[in-house]
Amino acid sequence: MISKLTPVCATRDSRHAPSDASSSRAGTITDIVGCAVAGSGAGIRQIRYYNFVRRSSLLIGFLTVLLAGCYSGSRPPHIGNPAPDFTVQDADRKVSLGDLRGQVVVLNFWATWCAPCVEEMPSLVQMQQKMKNKGVDVLAVSVDVDENAYRKFLKDHNIDLLVVRDPERKSNNLYGTFKFPETYIIDRNGVLRRKFIGPVDWQQPEIVDFLSKL
Repeated sequence: MISKLTPVCATRDSRHAPSDASSSRAGTITDIVGCAVAGSGAGIRQIRYYNFVRRSSLLIGFLTVLLAGCYSGSRPPHIGNPAPDFTVQDADRKVSLGDLRGQVVVLNFWATWCAPCVEEMPSLVQMQQKMKNKGVDVLAVSVDVDENAYRKFLKDHNIDLLVVRDPERKSNNLYGTFKFPETYIIDRNGVLRRKFIGPVDWQQPEIVDFLSKL
């Protein structure tokens, strides 16, 4: 089951401005038409015909992808399957997803430059404090390239979670995650049960109840 919420942040690096961080999950098709060189009416008609055929092909292709998505089911490819295992080591710690087997894992991919991620973080911390004794562990994997910004954020906001930095983004690539935040719920047997796209209020009764029953 996928829960689509508010806007997410596209993959970027430290060279991008903060204003570029926020983006929507929906894609767009841009059709760029160049200027025609002055010529005969037949040439202009050929250009118009080409543009019409090109637009029609794009539309047909888009509808094909859309319909394929509609009929392929509502679950993303990994849901119901074992969660891809990974190990991330930064300057502070080494974390392997497999070491958390037996716990319910809330695997969150995030970044300090992502405004929706920052918005989500307080409720994620509060949920962890509430659910820790029930066998729920949050693993927050940052994709920050800037280590100083990452450390400053953790210190300034007193982030009391199991966090690790993966600047090479190998872990999120295993899950096909390229926009943030994105979160996977993994049950005690290591099976992916749910995916959240965008920031979540982790104290919602429905979510707390779902985690409690895994």
